[in-house]
Amino acid sequence: MKKLSFALLLAVAACGGSSKSSTTPPPATAAASADIVDTAVSAGSFTTLVAAVQAAGLVDTLKGDGPFTVFAPTDEAFAKLPPGTVEALLADKAKLTAILTYHVVPGRVTAADVGGLTTATTVQGGALAIDTSAGVKINDATVVKADVMASNGVIHVIDTVLMPPM
Repeated sequence: MKKLSFALLLAVAACGGSSKSSTTPPPATAAASADIVDTAVSAGSFTTLVAAVQAAGLVDTLKGDGPFTVFAPTDEAFAKLPPGTVEALLADKAKLTAILTYHVVPGRVTAADVGGLTTATTVQGGALAIDTSAGVKINDATVVKADVMASNGVIHVIDTVLMPPM
């Protein structure tokens, strides 16, 4: 079994941001000059994720050098959570940080790199299961758009919020 594993600690620092209204991430060429946070903000379909990153104080980290691979749930993915879940997470910084860092793998892992991998170790410390037998699944989430390039990493858009084992 191949395993993708990196050791990295995230420094947590609070910062602000904004969001726009759109449904499609920018093309990879446009995103390559923007960092992960700015790429997500400009896409407009990650307003809940961006708000969560702000609440957890991870903005400066994800604007840092990286590289990072982020499995980014859309607003629709957050909407699938039970009512009140997002609000409860926003009020619990430790749990929110654990969930968000479970969506981040250190390094730049593109779709081309995923072939043959079965797991990836997250910044949170947990392992993500990777299934490429029919498209790409990360745990129970489907990658709906891969390789949204950013200056400090890559974003893979997913349709479900990943929850680390508690």
